[in-house]
Amino acid sequence: MAQKLSLKREVGIIGAMSFIAGTMVGSGIFISPQYVLLSIGSPGASLIIWTCCGLTAMLGGLCYAELGTVIPGSGGEYIYMLRTVGKIVAFMFVFSFVIVMRPVSATGVALACAEYVIAPFYSDCTPSQLVLKCVAAGIILLLSLINCLSVRLATGIQVVTTLVKAVVLVVIIVGGVVMLFQGNNESFDDAFEGTKVGVSSIGIAFYQGLWSYDGWNTMNYLTEELKRPEVNLPRALVIAISLVTATYLLVNVSYLAVMTPKEMMTSSAVAVTWGNKVLGSWGWIMSVAAALSAFGSLNGTFFSGGRVCFVAAREGHMPDILSMAHVHRLTPSPALIFTTLISLVVLIPGDFQSIVNFFSFTAWIFYGITLSGLIYLKIKKPDLPRPYSVPIILPILVLIVATFLVLAPIIDKPQIEYLYVTLFILSGAVVYVPFIHYKLCPGLLSKLTVFLQLFLEVAPVEKNQ
Repeated sequence: MAQKLSLKREVGIIGAMSFIAGTMVGSGIFISPQYVLLSIGSPGASLIIWTCCGLTAMLGGLCYAELGTVIPGSGGEYIYMLRTVGKIVAFMFVFSFVIVMRPVSATGVALACAEYVIAPFYSDCTPSQLVLKCVAAGIILLLSLINCLSVRLATGIQVVTTLVKAVVLVVIIVGGVVMLFQGNNESFDDAFEGTKVGVSSIGIAFYQGLWSYDGWNTMNYLTEELKRPEVNLPRALVIAISLVTATYLLVNVSYLAVMTPKEMMTSSAVAVTWGNKVLGSWGWIMSVAAALSAFGSLNGTFFSGGRVCFVAAREGHMPDILSMAHVHRLTPSPALIFTTLISLVVLIPGDFQSIVNFFSFTAWIFYGITLSGLIYLKIKKPDLPRPYSVPIILPILVLIVATFLVLAPIIDKPQIEYLYVTLFILSGAVVYVPFIHYKLCPGLLSKLTVFLQLFLEVAPVEKNQ
């Protein structure tokens, strides 16, 4: 019998906090604030939205911490759905996640990163889409290579970029405090004037804000590589999400201290506009900082996204080759390569704003299903070992929020695109029956698996307990 490999538990509490905070603090806080303000209409209401988004991420993270200890395996929502609501729904998630959610998310962050990378070279004009997408493709390929080579290197990059972006955000916060002490508080006069209270406006504002918080569930995708997950998972979540929420609020206050609401709404990248106003000739530093921040976020996205594909393959819901790891480096390189290829395809027609809305719509459908699974476990299987537990009211509250976020954009202003997204999710069930349940074309897949296994130097992986 061939000797099987297992992923190493190399991620400690500092690494876990860095992955969570580093994945959350990406391009969003440098781009989304103007869209939150534009959607909700007033500075005061925008700060409330940012606070509520942080609270939602925190409550969702705590619920996921319980799921991560009750069902101690990598794969996040996929493995939780598999154990609670069944194989078909779990496959629908992984089908949507692998083909749409994670590649689209990675593409959006890569495009933002590329925009900041090339900004200093196009100070007087707008770069072409071809240049932007070529740079984004290069960034995707670079990070894919890094994650294929070494877990330790990817973790190191995450820690370093998290420290860099923390320093930059402190600079923005301190700059805002100085501006406030100098009397620049006009943006907060009549702070709630112009607030839009429509269901759709609130929902879209949440989408834009929660895009910046995306990554709160990162560690649930790689629980098998986390040291002492029953202790480190909830601790890392609480610390990281609390710090990120406080930081986002202070950064938004700083933006509003430097810019008027109108200037903020019309800015293409608020951090760059802030840098030009406060730092003058040194404003280019903000472009570099935002690029590094997005780079770190994309690194965390690749690290966690490849693991979902990997776990799904191990459960028989994706080709076997995607469940294997490199025999020397112990990284799930086939799953990472597959995710990279899909991301490059998605990059071709990529549009940032559509990415945010449709990603959020799809994600919160599955977050809601996952939380329903937690409620089911609490009611039907109360005797399961729970190293960490939350009151049942928490998943109920987050489930209500998830339901609102799914329905809000289509209540006031229904768009046909949301129907297409829903039909695509449901199509996962159609794919499941012939190709997963009845395993059509097994001979062809077996030959391809053997060839790729030899070519990529990979082998099957045992599950960590």
